[in-house]
Amino acid sequence: QVQLAESGGGSVQAGGSLILSCTASSVGLRFCMGWFRQAPGKEREAVASIYMRPGWTYYSDSVKGRFTISADNHNKTVTLQMHALRPEDTARYYCVADPSPCGSSWHRPKYDYWGQGTQVTVSS
Repeated sequence: QVQLAESGGGSVQAGGSLILSCTASSVGLRFCMGWFRQAPGKEREAVASIYMRPGWTYYSDSVKGRFTISADNHNKTVTLQMHALRPEDTARYYCVADPSPCGSSWHRPKYDYWGQGTQVTVSS
């Protein structure tokens, strides 16, 4: 069983930055880890993922160019740097992990493991 511990959420004004981190209790180098988010009244959506060992990254169109995902394989940690934040980025962000390549289905909620989530609020 993999446990995911998220940190780094908070409140920021539009245009600001936040960094989210997720540390896994035990993941292999062939894991796909990433972030989903869900705002009240909206569907859950994929934000970004990374295939740990090769470091291949995947981004949704809504965050591409503003968010950067990276992995520290030694510490089993994935970091999401969020810049140029917008009010529409407000949501609860969930760390996810799956023992398979991210692949073309990275944006689907196929992940075996989910964190409890951390709130990100962006005010205008």
